[in-house]
Formats: sequence, structure tokens, C-alpha cells
Amino acid sequence: MFTRYTMQHTGVVLPLNIANIDTDNIIPKQFLQEITRINFGRYLFFDWRFTDKIGKTLNSNFILNNPIYKNSSILLTQKNFGCGSSREHAVWALKDYGFKVIIAPSFSDIFYKNSLINNLFPIILSEIIVNNLFIDIFKKQKAQTFTINLSETTIVTEKTQYFFKINNFYKYYFNTLDSIDVTLQHDSEITKYENNQLSYLK
Repeated sequence: MFTRYTMQHTGVVLPLNIANIDTDNIIPKQFLQEITRINFGRYLFFDWRFTDKIGKTLNSNFILNNPIYKNSSILLTQKNFGCGSSREHAVWALKDYGFKVIIAPSFSDIFYKNSLINNLFPIILSEIIVNNLFIDIFKKQKAQTFTINLSETTIVTEKTQYFFKINNFYKYYFNTLDSIDVTLQHDSEITKYENNQLSYLK
């Protein structure tokens, strides 16, 4: 996983070659009762992974159930990933299942922000590059690994290297600080402001 020191992740890539995957595809609405962020991975892509309604019978035609992609931690997919409702549970399900990185030509704005907040790293590459990655993976018909280097903003495949763009804030603080940590970095300024406000009330 990404750490403050390595800023790098290497993992098996799951090629999910479908566009416009909405949050109800990612986690159906009937599984949203819980308010914690754990145990949602078992419901990920539920209607695609299983052929029954209780999650016992695997759909052998769905790529996530292919043994060669076992323990995938990088999801390669198509444009407009995470569209539909704004449910944060979709991000929780992906992360709880074990995904660390999602690569796509585009994301829903809300899903993109929810991912960063929850330390699931979304990377945008051009549609041409993404399609070429799919072609290469399917041609080899075996598990492939990518290495994502956050500090250098690169994706290294078995064949080549690609660069991606990311806001500098997330580049340096992803997976190390959450929004509360960032706020606490300004603790002295906040205290000074609060004291000034109190002085006006006296």
C-alpha cells in the first residue's frame, strides 16, 4: 500500500472493461444499512459476482471471479466510473475488498472526491491509453502488475511508463493525513482566532 515513505504501490490489475459503472452496480442499495466502513467488500459488484440473491453462487463469467485476478488491488476500468448516486459506500466496498487504485478515463466528480477522502486512489488516463492497456492485458491472458509511484506520478507496466496528473495536496498527503489532521496543522492559528473572538465578548 501507499505509505509516507514509499509513496508507491505495486499490485495485480483487474481489467473491468465496462463504461458508466454506477454506484448501484458497485454496491446495490439493499446493502447500505450499515454505517461503518468495514465488511462492504463482500457486496462489491454483487449482482455481477453472484447468480443468486444471497451471494452463494459465483458467476463464473464475471472477471472478478477469475482465479488469475485473485487478490487484485488495482482496478482498470472505463469512462464515467462511479456515476449515479453519491453513496460513499461504493468507495468503502472497493477499498474493503482490497482495491488501492482505480484507473479510468474519467470518474463521477463526487465519486472521485469520495475516493481521495477515503484513501482509494483514482487515476485519470486518456481513453486511448486505457484502451491500449486493456488490449495488452487481454492479449497476454495472465495476471499483470502495475506499479504506481505517487511522488513521481507514474504508472509503470510491464511494457512502458505513463504519467498522470494529481492535485499537489493529494500527491503529498494522500494516505498520510485526513481532513482533520490537515485542520490540526493550523491549531495555533485557530486558537489565536478563537482567543481574539473571545476578547470581543468581554
